[in-house]
Amino acid sequence: MQPILQVALDMENARRALEICRLAVEGGVDWIEAGTPLIKSEGMDILRTLKRTFPSKTLVADMKIMDVGGFEVEIAAKAGADVVTILGQADNSTFTEGIEAGRRYGTKIMGDLINCPDAVRRAKELESLGVDYLCVHIGIDQQMLGISPIEVLKKVCSSVSIPVGAAGGLNSETCVDAIDAGATIIIVGGAIIKAKDVTGAARKIKSAITSRKKIKTELHKKYTEKDLRTAFMRVSTPNITDAMQKKGCMTGIIPRIRHGLRVAGPALTVRTMDGDWAKPVEAIERANPGDILVIDAGGGMKAIWGELATHSSIVRGIAGVVVDGAVRDIETILELDFPVFSKYIVPDAGDPKGYGEIGVEITCGGQKVRTGDWIIGDENGVVVVPREKSVEIANRALEVLERENRLREEIKQGKTLSSVLELERWEKVG
Repeated sequence: MQPILQVALDMENARRALEICRLAVEGGVDWIEAGTPLIKSEGMDILRTLKRTFPSKTLVADMKIMDVGGFEVEIAAKAGADVVTILGQADNSTFTEGIEAGRRYGTKIMGDLINCPDAVRRAKELESLGVDYLCVHIGIDQQMLGISPIEVLKKVCSSVSIPVGAAGGLNSETCVDAIDAGATIIIVGGAIIKAKDVTGAARKIKSAITSRKKIKTELHKKYTEKDLRTAFMRVSTPNITDAMQKKGCMTGIIPRIRHGLRVAGPALTVRTMDGDWAKPVEAIERANPGDILVIDAGGGMKAIWGELATHSSIVRGIAGVVVDGAVRDIETILELDFPVFSKYIVPDAGDPKGYGEIGVEITCGGQKVRTGDWIIGDENGVVVVPREKSVEIANRALEVLERENRLREEIKQGKTLSSVLELERWEKVG
């Protein structure tokens, strides 16, 4: 079986799905998947519509069946599905019923190994039950943690003789890794359906699959802890707060930066008193290059930061400073292009009395901050990301950015945001 490209239409409305699918087909996709969100949102009618619109393409219904396998395979098959997915963790009887129904209607069954604790063992069992395909699937929520399907894929492909699909954040680089691991069905969602140029993205991935040569991309990648700064520098603070379910935003902290400047780095926290600039200056000595000083000055009106502290920070390689209180010498700080975020700008400073602590949990702009938490600042403000969730939030923020990039392209075609999202249709009932 030659490697094939399957586009996963993980969307919520039929009109957008059909338009994006048309563009993806122009780019060379082989199989079309009605994603689980799309089926839940639009029902079996989306299968009928996709089959009528693209009759020559293999249609996959990602039903994620967990029970009543025979019945659910039957209704998908009657709606036009050529392949139906059953969850690997479903009971064997669900598979046997689904496989039997599939044979009656000429529909093939794919066993989805998502979240199976022993994917290799279950893959062998499903092959013996008679499934036609297997899928090593890393779900979107797991992808946000930086998990890849490749290692499990290698083990599954070497253990079975039926075709195996791979799904889990694949793009024009990682699709080649999946093929090298033994996959013959390359399932791609976001790297196609969220692309600005859907046709171009599909064509690029198809070319990589055909040539088995990676095509470098900066889009639709999943980042790990070592790449966090790069990831956070690619997104805006609005992207991050969206990814955090509207959490993490400091209030009352104003950017004192030039247009276009953005900063991201781990926090070194400081607690001090109004006007006492001793601990903030001492913290400069303790900070590592790339750190951001986050200072709780109690919202005070006397400056605890100015030009000389800024010069010292630049020498040390500090990335920026956030002050719940006042700063001064702002004209020089702006000339130095050093990112400063503060509650107030004032001309007068206090004295170095030495009260306070460094490296303790503080509150800044209404948000709790610990040393090591990630701080991201831009012209919109400052966001705090807890260190233990930093990889997940970075990847989710990138997903928000990519989704918005696609919406922007559709709006440029002359549509409104309301019409693209079909807001009236999807308003909450009741």
